[in-house]
Amino acid sequence: MLKKKLYKKVDELNEILTKSNISEIAYILGSRKEIFFRNVFAGIARGIGIGIGFTIITAVIIYFLQKLVKLNIPIIGEYVADIVEIVQQNKIY
Repeated sequence: MLKKKLYKKVDELNEILTKSNISEIAYILGSRKEIFFRNVFAGIARGIGIGIGFTIITAVIIYFLQKLVKLNIPIIGEYVADIVEIVQQNKIY
């Protein structure tokens, strides 16, 4: 009895998964022009997001490195000071 219910549920699940694959195939076989433009805009948005994220993360890291230099930790402070100096020399205004 329990075995039959389990088989029935597995068959229902298999049917649902098969139907969902059909929608993916329909998307792939859709208009090539629409897919092309959608992918172009997605790539542009992804690139802009990566650029903004990288800029923010780099700024935060430099900020904390500058604070670390001000603590005057002998060994670490020298290395961090060199890094901060290199970054400041290569800044683009």
